[in-house]
Amino acid sequence: MKLYGYWRSSAAYRVRIALNLKQLSAEHISVHLVNNGGEQNSPSFHQLNPQHLVPAFVDSGEQGELTLSQSLAIIEYLEEKYPQSSLLPSHIEDRAIVRSMAQAIACEIHPLDNLRVLQYLVKEMGVSEADKMRWYHHWIHVGFSALEVQLSQYSGRFCFGDTPSLADICLIPQVYNAKRFNLDLDAYPNIVRIWHECQQLAAFANAAPEQQHDAS
Repeated sequence: MKLYGYWRSSAAYRVRIALNLKQLSAEHISVHLVNNGGEQNSPSFHQLNPQHLVPAFVDSGEQGELTLSQSLAIIEYLEEKYPQSSLLPSHIEDRAIVRSMAQAIACEIHPLDNLRVLQYLVKEMGVSEADKMRWYHHWIHVGFSALEVQLSQYSGRFCFGDTPSLADICLIPQVYNAKRFNLDLDAYPNIVRIWHECQQLAAFANAAPEQQHDAS
């Protein structure tokens, strides 16, 4: 298995956590999202992922080499191929709840605060750094406010009960980014509590951006 990612990429961070929770090994290949105009825009990476996004994931499948993009698709693939240490609850209703929390982060919060969106706001639309941060904080607050309500209903030690799941895999990278950009998290006690719980697990701690070989 090969994982093409970047140390600060939230989406690659998710896949690293999933691999760790399942105790799977992968070769980690750095794709620097800033240097040289962004290595994700190179012709060689375009052949791997024409979306010009990380992560990209390569594995040997039954029909030959398989290349996947999109972190949730990669994680669902890992869940189905390597069912040990499941990332989803056993009951269908519970799995749907976990997926809804994960997608609220991956599909609603993250795309609005992704690097290429923030770069477009500044470089193409002339948005000031201060207004860019207002944009960033606004959409995090909108998403976290709704998630905090769900967590008050479903969380235990982690987002859903007492076992880390796909929801935690998506939440932790988003909290990391929020903390990096000095977002006030006082209004989200469940999110903060779960952040601290996850930091106690090696699977999450070892997936952290600063622990990656390309961290700079």
